Amino acid sequence: MTNTLFKIVAALWVIWGLVHMLAGGMVMSLPSIEVVTAIADKVAPAAVANDVHHPAVGAILNQHGFNLAWIGLVTTISAFFIFRQNTTALWVAAMAGGLADVGYFTFLDLGGYVKFLPGGMMTFVSGSAILISAYIAWTRRRAETA
Repeated sequence: MTNTLFKIVAALWVIWGLVHMLAGGMVMSLPSIEVVTAIADKVAPAAVANDVHHPAVGAILNQHGFNLAWIGLVTTISAFFIFRQNTTALWVAAMAGGLADVGYFTFLDLGGYVKFLPGGMMTFVSGSAILISAYIAWTRRRAETA
């Protein structure tokens, strides 16, 4: 059963990682207003369409896109090692992807700026991967001490 759980966690992190690498690339390549309206999809586009902002805002969004891309890459690479049942990779992916989603959940979901789908779905994916990872670690530790 543990073998299957490792594979499920690996698949979840591959999905999460690829989505975030794509999102990171899109954030870095689109104009700032399009990025804001794409991410904050619960906010009416007209509410931000006419806002003029300093070019530093675009730089901050590009940094955000870069962070999404590398965090997605880390979780995708970790998934390869998770598939091979490496418990250290479980925690690397959980720290990178999980902490990224804590920020998303705290500031965007709880802030009321995004719809549950599609953005919140990735929080569900990473949360599921983390909970299954914790179960794997708990059962392995329990088996070692028995």
